[in-house]
Amino acid sequence: MTRRQFIFSTAATIAFHNGSLALADKALKWASRSIEDTARDEAFWAPIQQAFTLDRNIANFNNGGVSPSPRVVQEALERYLEYSNQAPSYFMWRHLEPEIESVRRRLAKAFGCDPEELAITRNASESLETCLLGFDLQPGDEVLTTDQDYPRMITTLRTREKRHGIKLVQVPVPAAPKSHKEIVRAFENGLTPKTRMILVSQVVFMTGQINPVREIVDLGRRNNIPVIVDGAHAFAQFPIQRDELGCDYYGCSLHKWLLAPIGTGFLHVRKDKVGGLWPLMAAPDEMKDNIRKYEEIGTHPAANHNAISEALTFNETIGFDLKAARFRYLRSRWAEPLKDEKKVVFHTNLSPEHSCALTTVEIQGIDPGALAG
Repeated sequence: MTRRQFIFSTAATIAFHNGSLALADKALKWASRSIEDTARDEAFWAPIQQAFTLDRNIANFNNGGVSPSPRVVQEALERYLEYSNQAPSYFMWRHLEPEIESVRRRLAKAFGCDPEELAITRNASESLETCLLGFDLQPGDEVLTTDQDYPRMITTLRTREKRHGIKLVQVPVPAAPKSHKEIVRAFENGLTPKTRMILVSQVVFMTGQINPVREIVDLGRRNNIPVIVDGAHAFAQFPIQRDELGCDYYGCSLHKWLLAPIGTGFLHVRKDKVGGLWPLMAAPDEMKDNIRKYEEIGTHPAANHNAISEALTFNETIGFDLKAARFRYLRSRWAEPLKDEKKVVFHTNLSPEHSCALTTVEIQGIDPGALAG
């Protein structure tokens, strides 16, 4: 059922209840409007805003690194924690932990992959380091990425340089490219006969640039090179499906744009690739081809990953396409008036195919740290 069909059916149902005609009329009006019109309708977004327990005394411009969760997610997390603590070895391990399979199925459906290809992790770093450390590389082997990738991933590869003698190659890419071809060309120029792995961010954490993942994945496949996709700032910021990306390896955090509890993420590994990628922590031999080997991290709370379902429901009720349209509208409210200011420099291409919610702006003559403060 689409969001629009759901609203129509809901409106039809509530219309039979006393005092609900106005609500039904409003639901039908929203259902018949375009996504762009709804993205601008503050009456539609007011109850969604009120779903969060925010401090209204500050204007928070960093919901990307880690986002607040809506109240319904917080309440689910608290409920699961309280239930666990009645007797963790019984209620948490026997009752709550098995529910991870339901969460796995729902996440897999949202991403467009088989549930047996998705492991639930604690964040994007855990997911991506599983990949960056999980391939057998030899001294002299090269790993290709850009000069804009996430520092923790660069630190991981620098550590492999010291421990295993590999070589990290970082190609320069423009902060605000005029076309995706510039980014693909940079990766092509960085390839050598020694390249054994490629790391690419779907969304650059610093600028919000949406990279052409499919083209880079195809580049790696033509050269028999695995491509690791950093989806930390992509999943749930805008609609994403695995088959559109074509990727074999994808890692993300869910406490960013999905609004899930802090300390949740997922790792996607295509089914025929699971056996060839080592887990970050040891798993028994019989789990060699089991996606759950990447979840073998020892004792952990079940509450965090179980509450992911509430975050998924919250997002799906709004719709990922409408959510992305709202992001772009909100960005346009402050970005458009500044475009003609002489001292303002945008380090993000504002075209919808290049960016969504994240934007980096400079005001010449003001130190970036002072501006952030």
